Amino acid sequence: MFKVTKPKAISLFCGAGGCSLGFKQAGYSILYANDKDAAAVETYKKNFPETMCSNEDIDDLNFEKVLKEIGVKAGEIDILIGGPPCQGFSTAGSRFWDDPRNHLLKSYIRALKTIQPKWFLMENVEGLLTSNKGTYIYEAAKAFIELGYFIRVEKIYSQEYGVPQRRKRVLVVGNKLGHQFKMPEPTIKVSGQIFRNSDVTISHAISSLPNPTNDKDSLLNPISTPVRDDFDALLRGSAKVITDHYFPKINGIQLKRITALRPGQTMKDLPEDLQHESFKKRANRRVADGMPTEKRGGAPSGLKRLIAEEPCLTITGAATRELIHPKEDRPLTIRESARIQTFPDDFMFCGNASQKIQQIGNAIPPMLARIFAEHIRDDYGFEGNIKCKGKLLGFLLTKAGAMSPALKTTESLLESLSSDLKSNQGVLFG
Repeated sequence: MFKVTKPKAISLFCGAGGCSLGFKQAGYSILYANDKDAAAVETYKKNFPETMCSNEDIDDLNFEKVLKEIGVKAGEIDILIGGPPCQGFSTAGSRFWDDPRNHLLKSYIRALKTIQPKWFLMENVEGLLTSNKGTYIYEAAKAFIELGYFIRVEKIYSQEYGVPQRRKRVLVVGNKLGHQFKMPEPTIKVSGQIFRNSDVTISHAISSLPNPTNDKDSLLNPISTPVRDDFDALLRGSAKVITDHYFPKINGIQLKRITALRPGQTMKDLPEDLQHESFKKRANRRVADGMPTEKRGGAPSGLKRLIAEEPCLTITGAATRELIHPKEDRPLTIRESARIQTFPDDFMFCGNASQKIQQIGNAIPPMLARIFAEHIRDDYGFEGNIKCKGKLLGFLLTKAGAMSPALKTTESLLESLSSDLKSNQGVLFG
């Protein structure tokens, strides 16, 4: 009998563990995780008791010591998951790596250099592509390539992979095994008003939950409605009770605002007497590159009434304040937000309400992480030529018909990456 060895992973900037959960569901062993957020680490430890998890600033981590503690050598880890938040600073040119505000990326590169994982998967907000006029993603990509990784940079639309949420994120995936890999093919193509009357909707994600309460400490009975399909069963998990399924009592002008909103409407659709007094000021602001917000998806919307038969808007740390239930006059609950992010009901969150929803909003949807984990494991694997020189395999910055001036700048930088590396300009620090 052959002993099946699970692929080994390390998670940095692990948060609550959305990415870790997806990889665990795909059969990976998460040996070590780290995050500087104490509440997120408490959540992680509760849900991944088998993983060594530390609550430290990544700048203080000794990765040689980490490898020794988990009993592996450099090059033996199959994948490093998680990525540093993009800081969005404006320092450019040769000073990029000297700027202390870029310390998270610098420490991430240091981790890759020491741990030498066969693969890495780095997730970030789409602002990564235009941060620092494209210099952030350019310098990051160049550093990955100089460490010997074949990389691909793409904007991913989560709803294309079955996540019931319109969530755009940037993924940088790399391997040092010489695999000319591609991202997994989406199961559903994004175009216009998609998914109407399909299973990738808010309704499909949350409708089987029991009615929420106004008591934050309530423990509701497990759901008793029939399981509809594998997705519904995944979200239910094996919870003995339903937690975090409550909303605060709403009254006064806030209740009037919520009651007046129809599906798909936002604050700008309300009568002026119901709009928040700061709304007009916010509505006239302009984005950093000077383009009016009305040409970048509209003015700040504040409250938003969701549409039951469409994917949810992006779950963020403000979801339980701003995202209004499609049919009921209340915001989403923490548990509903977790389901929309594809966390199962038996996944427990620690901290106060604000910390919990922030952990959920920051997470990589476990379903999306699992798809990438299985794609890497099954279609490419963990064997190959580790002496290959790194290269940029390709990039996808948007699926929109037009590209903003900021993205065009990034496109030019990435296209120039190969020639920059050949001329040996901007040698990687350290």
